[in-house]
Amino acid sequence: MEPDVLGPPYERQTIDLGTDDEGPVVATLVRRRADRPTGRAVLYVHGFVDYFFQTHLADFFVERGWDFYALDLRKYGRSLLPHQTPNFCLDLDEYLPELDAAAKIIREDDGHDIVLGMGHSTGGLIISLWAHARRDAGPVDGLFLNSPFFDLNLPWVLRRPGAAAVARLARSAPKRVIRAGLGTVYGESLHADHRGEWSYDLAWKPLAGFPVRAGWLAAVRRGQQQLRAGLDIPVPVLVAASTRSFKGLKWQDGASLADAVLDVEHMVRWAPRLGRHVTLARFDGGLHDLTLSGPAVREKVFAEVGRWADAFLGAGPTVTDEERAAADGTPPAPRRPEAETAVPQG
Repeated sequence: MEPDVLGPPYERQTIDLGTDDEGPVVATLVRRRADRPTGRAVLYVHGFVDYFFQTHLADFFVERGWDFYALDLRKYGRSLLPHQTPNFCLDLDEYLPELDAAAKIIREDDGHDIVLGMGHSTGGLIISLWAHARRDAGPVDGLFLNSPFFDLNLPWVLRRPGAAAVARLARSAPKRVIRAGLGTVYGESLHADHRGEWSYDLAWKPLAGFPVRAGWLAAVRRGQQQLRAGLDIPVPVLVAASTRSFKGLKWQDGASLADAVLDVEHMVRWAPRLGRHVTLARFDGGLHDLTLSGPAVREKVFAEVGRWADAFLGAGPTVTDEERAAADGTPPAPRRPEAETAVPQG
């Protein structure tokens, strides 16, 4: 491990993935150790036009004794090399090697007994497909999916028949740009230079995103089709989403209280296809990345995740709410969050 761009106590390890048609390929595993480790760890996977910068998310887990790891996938963030097409792939299976390598480091090299996989948006789709593909090996003991990318946020006429046209184009011209960017509404809701509260590297996470290319979109569609056909993830899964989506192309106040990237009803519809034990939690006022929502909402998100992990991953919290309150002088968290929680059957 070497020092990370976030500074101490974050460190990172480069994972050599050989070469592809563009040249050398790497992924980057970022680590922050807990002061009181418990043998539990989190493996976080970011979304499209994204990388790991959410230090407050790591804070939440390390305060509870979980070591925190975040994987910047190939051609994203820390792993993006000058000769590469940003965020591009031809198949979501391309990410299996770095996920396998990260799991090996966490399980074998660092000796963790319990691993919680966490994926946001496209990362939620990728880590779900990986957990399904590696279900016999058991790389994770649970999954937390934060606004997972289960379907395109488009009308049916563009989602379904349009997919065939994209697939044909992907075979002949995989790097053909389908859309120049994703718009700036979501980026404006996040970045501190605009309407948000977060500071991050706009070279790695541009306000309007990176171009959407035919090969990448076809890869995502194949992954989504596999999900809809039904996965067999054997571990408990928590799917979290906002209660509403924002559909506008220009800034309106409602964009700061909704998912401005995906249709949240798609997440609700397809969540039961993940496996046999799926919990759904919805948060009023949540942004696309629920952990970057306003303070009151993200506190509810963290409270729900903490209770779910304590209940389903076989061990109680290292530090109780009462102990934490006594240490920092704040009142303990309420026993139940203001979230809609259900266990879909199917």
